[in-house]
Amino acid sequence: MLSIDLNCDLGEGGGADAALMPLITSANIACGAHAGDEATMRDTLRLARLHGVGAGAHPGHEDPAHFGRRELPVTPAAAAELVRRQTAQLRRLAAEEGAVLSHVKLHGALYNQVSRDPALAAEVVRVLAHAFPGLPLIALAGSVLEETARRFLGAPVRAEGFADRAYERGGSLRARSLPGALLPDAAAAERQVLDIVRAGRVRTWDGGETSLRVETICLHGDGADPVGFARRLRSALAAAGVRVQGFPAPSVR
Repeated sequence: MLSIDLNCDLGEGGGADAALMPLITSANIACGAHAGDEATMRDTLRLARLHGVGAGAHPGHEDPAHFGRRELPVTPAAAAELVRRQTAQLRRLAAEEGAVLSHVKLHGALYNQVSRDPALAAEVVRVLAHAFPGLPLIALAGSVLEETARRFLGAPVRAEGFADRAYERGGSLRARSLPGALLPDAAAAERQVLDIVRAGRVRTWDGGETSLRVETICLHGDGADPVGFARRLRSALAAAGVRVQGFPAPSVR
């Protein structure tokens, strides 16, 4: 039976975290840079623990005015330090809440930059492997980051696809600044997820098609109706014979 993990970016002030948490299997928790603070991190960690959802760090650029979605110049060392520091902060809070981090996934513009830049990817992976040995990384399927992490991280890498984002040929995400970056409606997003999960392919923005092998699908928590879409998608996956299932707890040293 096919299975898929559903991850969602939470702790970002979207207002639907409590309703979304029972519908997902992995939560990416904002670490206070692009959104969130210590109180929201604790609240989201508690929600994840309550519902048996994997709690991961979601580090991004320190740019809350643009929600971390504006690309900023960053050196490999600075990118790695952003990831290390924010992940360490959430890990400390998780330990205080009796939880263990399940993964790390970069946010927004930092995610995109590290996904395509070999130097950024290499340094982020090196620092993660040193600071958090055994902690899985969620990475864009087919990206430079996924390839780099699989070669050097020494921990599980979770290849990620997106429910509501348009794709370019080759498997990169269409930039949010361009027309058509977001799929037009829930029906289109549902079709895209089913194509990715069942067939290992995705329709591209220009009408083409590219292969895409993923282990987790991202649902955004800040859309028009994130809870309604999550319920709709889970029903569609069940009807298609796809089990929604989280990842086993990591062996983190």
